[in-house]
Amino acid sequence: MNRLIVASNNVKKIKEIKAILAKYPIDVLSLKEAGIDIDVEEDGNTFIENSYKKASEIYKIVNKSMVLADDSGLMVDCLDGAPGVYSARFAGEHGNDKKNNEKLLKLLEGKKIEEREAKFVCAMVLIIDDSTVVKVQGEIKGRIIDEEKGENGFGYDPLFYVPEYDMTFAEMNSEIKNSISHRAKALKKLEGEINRLMREE
Repeated sequence: MNRLIVASNNVKKIKEIKAILAKYPIDVLSLKEAGIDIDVEEDGNTFIENSYKKASEIYKIVNKSMVLADDSGLMVDCLDGAPGVYSARFAGEHGNDKKNNEKLLKLLEGKKIEEREAKFVCAMVLIIDDSTVVKVQGEIKGRIIDEEKGENGFGYDPLFYVPEYDMTFAEMNSEIKNSISHRAKALKKLEGEINRLMREE
């Protein structure tokens, strides 16, 4: 079985990626599961830059394993694309979902729902071997509501409302979210390369 190391220790993100790739004979591992203790600084100006940096740094230290890196975040139109690449540390402390959501709501106070257009973006870089690097990006559009709704998901999910489903990401079950999310769309674009790899074995 192929080994795919995901350049992340975000438990919920890893769970989503494993669920989406479950149909493939691939052993998906987080950094922790692979015994790798490294923190790559995300100092790029775009999601793709950050994703490529993480993938390449991890690829340097693994032994013939594929590496997948994911950098994702929320972009709000009326905030000129913020929080963008700073999504995880928008309020200053990395990974504090509560503070990040509070800051976002504060900035959007007084804005009508039609002024709260936003999109989730997921940039992925898959390094298969020294000569095969695949870069893709997936997006899903929605709006930011004025209060958190739902108990599922993570990050900005309770605030990200998808009109077509009349639900926030946090109100969706994992099956629905994993079929329409920015991460699912990015992974879908990678499937061609993964299928090719399977055929060559």
